[in-house]
Amino acid sequence: MRSTFLPSLRLPIALALLSLLAACDIPGLGPDPRVAQREEEAKAIGGACRFAVRGIEDCYANNPKSSKAAIFAGWKDMDGYMRDNKIEGIPASGSAAATPPEDTPAPVAAASAPAKK
Repeated sequence: MRSTFLPSLRLPIALALLSLLAACDIPGLGPDPRVAQREEEAKAIGGACRFAVRGIEDCYANNPKSSKAAIFAGWKDMDGYMRDNKIEGIPASGSAAATPPEDTPAPVAAASAPAKK
């Protein structure tokens, strides 16, 4: 003779086991925290470039190891924030983009051209 007790408890027991397993953190199955840290760092670099009035291309060139997508996301977020709050960027002092290179010759004046009368 079969008991009716066992089939009626199968569902609650199964649900209890599933809920216990769902709360279990198995090491190595989640995302690597270093990847998330690099993403956040690249976003911060992009935001700092926007605040320092640097172009996105300069930001990419100055940070070749960072993710371009994350740099752009940070730059875009900071741009929206600055526009919404009417914040002016502050050019970075001593930045490579702000100072002209010293080895380029100065433009030659029109002194060598013949004078017109």
